[in-house]
Amino acid sequence: MEKKTLKEMSFLDHLEELRWLLVRSSAAVVIMACLTYFISDYLFDTIIFGPTRATFFTYRFFCDVSHSMGFADSICITELPFTIQNTEVEGQVNTFVWMCILAGFVLAFPYILWQIWKFIGPALYEKERKNAKVFIFVSSILFFIGVLFGYYVVVPMSVNFVATFSISSVVKNQFTVESYIGMFKTSILSSGLFFELPIIIYFLTKLGVVTPTFLRKYRRYAIIIVLIVAAIVTPPDVVSQTIVAIPMLIIFEISVIISAIVYKRKMKNEQAS
Repeated sequence: MEKKTLKEMSFLDHLEELRWLLVRSSAAVVIMACLTYFISDYLFDTIIFGPTRATFFTYRFFCDVSHSMGFADSICITELPFTIQNTEVEGQVNTFVWMCILAGFVLAFPYILWQIWKFIGPALYEKERKNAKVFIFVSSILFFIGVLFGYYVVVPMSVNFVATFSISSVVKNQFTVESYIGMFKTSILSSGLFFELPIIIYFLTKLGVVTPTFLRKYRRYAIIIVLIVAAIVTPPDVVSQTIVAIPMLIIFEISVIISAIVYKRKMKNEQAS
């Protein structure tokens, strides 16, 4: 059996390593956040507030799909009846700072993964430590795909839903910039982290926390949760809900397959020892 090359470190040594991991990761985020200052106009006008316009890519895509399926303009989004306003003295300043930090975190994510890998590396087998580049590359790609999914699917669908939902014609939608940014940040980060599920399941299976049997047993509940989330963040039509739900279900199924592969190898190694 292959032995681990684990460093002899005390608890305080591990805490010191963890502290420097956080310091270096935070520094990377701050540096990338400062760099986004030079493209802040593009960041806010085009990227962050892009989904608030009916000309956004996703809305035009849905309209094209509607026409190609013979639904005419049934799911075309031609107007988003709401305005965004600032109601706090320091509202726009806080928004500027935190969105730059969010952008910095997204851009620095591969470096943060590298720092995490360096921290857990001594507890891994030699063969596993050699897979650092693969781990960082795959995890980064999954995270960026998740961020794009959140930006191009979850955010515009959520914006369209809250913009068109009305309890009465008397009530006009005037959202605060804080509420919009909060929804934006939550959608982007949660989508990015959700797409890390295969990586998380990989490590949890290696640690024995989850098994493929456990994941298959609760698959039906996972499907129900995904469908509920898709129904909440999308307009009440099957096309939109399907577009949101399918990628999430695919990610879950990939996680189950990865868990099965890892569990099978783990059992084989235990029997060989």
